[in-house]
Parts: sequence; structure tokens; C-alpha cells
Amino acid sequence: MQHQKLATIEDVAAIAGVSIATVSRAINEPGKVADETRRRVTEAVARTGYTTNAMARSLRMRRSNMILILAPDVGDPNFSNILVGLETEASKRGYGVLIGNTQNDPARETDYLRFISSNQADGLILFTGHLPYGFGNEGGESRLPAMVAVNEPVSNNDVPFVGVDNFEGARIACEHLISQGHRRIAFIGHSTSKAVNMLREKGYRAALEGAGIIIDPRLILDGDGTTESGRAATEQMFVRDVLPTAFFCVNDATALGVIISLNARKYDLPRQFSVMGFDDISFASFVTPSLTTMKQPRLKIGEEAMDLLLALLAGKTPEKKEILLRSELIVRNSVSRIGRE
Repeated sequence: MQHQKLATIEDVAAIAGVSIATVSRAINEPGKVADETRRRVTEAVARTGYTTNAMARSLRMRRSNMILILAPDVGDPNFSNILVGLETEASKRGYGVLIGNTQNDPARETDYLRFISSNQADGLILFTGHLPYGFGNEGGESRLPAMVAVNEPVSNNDVPFVGVDNFEGARIACEHLISQGHRRIAFIGHSTSKAVNMLREKGYRAALEGAGIIIDPRLILDGDGTTESGRAATEQMFVRDVLPTAFFCVNDATALGVIISLNARKYDLPRQFSVMGFDDISFASFVTPSLTTMKQPRLKIGEEAMDLLLALLAGKTPEKKEILLRSELIVRNSVSRIGRE
């Protein structure tokens, strides 16, 4: 039986018409190679069937070219599109991603960190809003890998953050409601712990104060970002007999709960009540009435976060520790001018 000779990096270099060093760079650091050169190397690799020994390279360089993503809920409607941005940017640079669905369980989170300690992942993307459990204690700061927080900032100031400008987005959302004549605007999503909720509440308050509207504390209700919390908060307002003309919700899921409650009570939306969301998740355009909301640039968030993390892994000092992207006002049918028949 004849054994076919395994292709070597020299074979690839000869077919692509480049040096061995260029082939290595195209495989390991594709972002540093011109598109045409990378294409020729890729075609040569395909023709020869050349494969690199990734495990041996990882042991030699102490690099896995993998990024670990820790997320408390991969079912979050915002997660999937941000993940696409993360994966797209990682792939361009020769990296892959591992996803750890922590389900807010410290034990699961600690378990996933074995990928870092065993050199199976080089850096972390955090959706959790806190440092990984098991890091940062008793001098553990020195053991922290390169990491970037996404969506929820981490209290540790040394961890860069990439996300939407929640304060500015909420301010724009409420200014839109005010421009439609609304003065009694409820906010559902008050929280003393989640940074996103607090920033969006601050934006709500800034918009009302900027318009000279006195804030009624009875119109600010707790909410954990779920559809049920939006429904429950709306029912609570009816029990209190304290009603707004418009609802600004901390996210679209909360807004859906508000709409469900108001529709169940047979109100004509948006003529009798306007509802505003935040995020522009997939169902926002399909609910009745279709939801006016603030659109997050989720793909861009993922791309910026991965670009920042890979810069850290390359030993670069980031120009900014916080990258805030603008959200976009999406006007649909759930908001109308007050008093319009």
C-alpha cells in the first residue's frame, strides 16, 4: 500500500508563490496579510490538503487562538446578533469562539474558566456584568486574562467595555415621547443593581427635567426586563389608579408585557396609551401595534468588542477603556401624538 506524502508548508509556499513566513502569517495572523496574498495561500492550502498541527502550535506558543464568551443567557434576543459580530471579527483574525452559557450560576461560570487555565482559550468576552467568579480575589487580579465586557459594564475599571450609550438612547426615546405631547410618562425598569437599567432611568429623568416636566415617583416602577415584569407593573398602575399617557420601558420585552396588559383591558393603542421600548429585538415589528423603539447596533458592538480584545492580546494599550455606540430611533405604530383621534 502506498502512503501519500503529507503536504508541507513549503509545498503551500511554492504553489502560492510566497515565502514560508508569509504562509505562516496568512494562517496564524490573517489580518496582517493582504487580501490577494491571503486568497492565494488559502487556495494553495486547499489544493495541497495542508493542515497545521494546531495542538502542537498551541503548546509551543501558549496560544489557542480561541476566545471564551461567558453569557448568562444565550437565549437573550440581543445575544445572537452580537455573537455574529464577535465571530465575524474573530474569524477574520484567525480566531474561533467558545460559548459558556452560565445561567447566572457561579459554579458553571467557574467551571468554564478551565478553558483559560488550561490554555484552551486566550481571552474572555463577558456578558455577565461582573468579573468571573474565582478571579480577582486575594491578589487574583494579576491572574486575570485579557477580557472585554459587552452590554453590561464590569465594576472593575480595568476591564474595557463596549456597548450602546444607554443614557443617551433613553434620553432620545423620552424626548420623542415628549415631542408627541406626552407629559405623564411612566418608566418601567427601575433597578438598584443593573447598570443598564440605571443608565436608562437616568436618561428618562434627564429628558423630563430638560423639558421642565416634574417627575412623578409613582410613575417609576421596578422591572427586571422580562415580559411578566412589564405586565405586572402595568397592572400595578391600574390598582393604584395612577396612569400615564405613555410608557417608556427599559427594553422591548418589558414593552411587550405592557402591550399585553393594555390589550387585555381592551384599550385602543396607541390612541389611549403610547408604548416605547428599547433594543429593537426581532418581535418588535410584529407585535400589535408594532413597537417604536431604540435600535442597538448589535453587529457593530460585537465587532468592536472582539477587535478590542484581540488588540489587548497583541499587547496593545487601548485608546479608550469604554466604547459607546449610538442607538437609532425606530418609529413604528405604538406611539402617537397625545389627543389625536
